[in-house]
Amino acid sequence: GAAKLVVVVAIFVLTFYVISQVFEIKMDANLGHIFARSALDAAARSTKPPRYKCGISKACPEKHFAFKMASGAANVVGPKICVEDNVLMSGVKNNVGRGINVALVNGKTGEPLDTKFFDMWGGDVAPFIEYLKPIHDGTIVLMATYDDGATKLNEEARKLIAELGSTSIANLGFRDNWVFCGGKGIKTKSPFEQHIKNNKDTNKYEGWPEVVEMEGCIPQKQD
Repeated sequence: GAAKLVVVVAIFVLTFYVISQVFEIKMDANLGHIFARSALDAAARSTKPPRYKCGISKACPEKHFAFKMASGAANVVGPKICVEDNVLMSGVKNNVGRGINVALVNGKTGEPLDTKFFDMWGGDVAPFIEYLKPIHDGTIVLMATYDDGATKLNEEARKLIAELGSTSIANLGFRDNWVFCGGKGIKTKSPFEQHIKNNKDTNKYEGWPEVVEMEGCIPQKQD
């Protein structure tokens, strides 16, 4: 009986030892995995590139407003206009439409003033002209086409847009893609303009060219 008791105690002690060793190994492995994952997460956070306003590629200097914009994609996806991390116009906001999409921004504060679109295929150019005429000096004007932005444009409308700093507006044609950022009272031609002609041989979509995108930093209007 005593011998059996000794054997039982020995087995119990051995079993307890083996279980404790296995448990320690698993704990060490789990802790090692946790620490390794934490180190990888920290490294990923440290190497993640910073995000700038409107998702542009680099930060704007002081006294500049960040902006990013894109024309529409064919007649399916509307344009998008963002200024100072504020999406002013987009399909998600449901405030874009066929023709020329316009966003007005205060040139001193960067605050949005108004957004509107004008149908240049089936609409009338007169409301567009009347919209452009009273824009105040110092106002930032951003424009993006969607579907077709040129059919109803006349010389008066093109001249008013040219006075905002555009050089491509004179050549904007049927279903061209175009984005532009200028200002009322600008003394020089705007550097912020992209234009792609509608050409059946080079179009990305069947009847429309590829989307044009543009980003940059708009100088704040100084008194």
